[in-house]
Amino acid sequence: MRVNQGKCSNRLSIVSTPIGNAEDITLRALSVLKEADLIACEDTRVTSKLLAIHQIHTPLISYHDHNAEQVRPRIIEALKQGQSIALVSDAGTPLISDPGYKLVRNCVEEGLHVVCVPGPCSVLAALTLSALPTHSFYFAGFAPAKSKARQVFFSDLLGVPGTLIFFESARRLSDSLTDMMTVFGNRQAVVARELTKKFEEIRKDQLQGLINFYATHGAPKGEIVVLLDAGGPQPRKDQDLDELLKIVLEQKSLRDAVELVATTTGVSRRRIYERALFVQAAADEPS
Repeated sequence: MRVNQGKCSNRLSIVSTPIGNAEDITLRALSVLKEADLIACEDTRVTSKLLAIHQIHTPLISYHDHNAEQVRPRIIEALKQGQSIALVSDAGTPLISDPGYKLVRNCVEEGLHVVCVPGPCSVLAALTLSALPTHSFYFAGFAPAKSKARQVFFSDLLGVPGTLIFFESARRLSDSLTDMMTVFGNRQAVVARELTKKFEEIRKDQLQGLINFYATHGAPKGEIVVLLDAGGPQPRKDQDLDELLKIVLEQKSLRDAVELVATTTGVSRRRIYERALFVQAAADEPS
């Protein structure tokens, strides 16, 4: 059993930091950051600005995707020597789409104390503002950059019954929404950007409406969270079903593909089976 409370020496503290508004930091987080011997952060320039606002002078060490393998052993050794280390990300809760979980895993394996100092998280902030169902949700992180891989990525989530949540870049947003439309149909969706900041915006519409909006107004600026309603079955034209089946059949057997697509679209299994045979036959035809 691990005891995670008490004096903050000789332990790793996972500290949530603001996602935009510098005032969104807890008193406990400020205390832990001040008392730590070292703060491990993604970008020292970003974290330095936050520390300066709150007059905290704790030394920083960079810990991110590109140096994690080299830096992680140094952090583990420092903890073993009795130092107190705080782990932060550039914004929000560490370990959400960053390499922090490997550090925590190593700490647990070494029997070192790990505590969580909870606070801001863009995933939960976006969910609470979205007006989409909150009783069941699935955070999928960033989708792949390429369209085909992205469609396969989305197809693996077809059977998830709750609200789906993604991170996305402004540059890829329109393409990502289009691929969602191909896979999921015209579901209700939300684009949440610049959360807690001056230009915070929550835009809710069906996917086609969002696609049309950004086609007219261009890509938005800022940090973006996309949420997709689990919704009910969406009506599909044969062409739409064929496009979805092409994606799913690359990953699953005919039987499993028919079952998944029929369940998620509400279209009869007989019709899906007929379309699947058509798609397979078309794929087998010589080009």
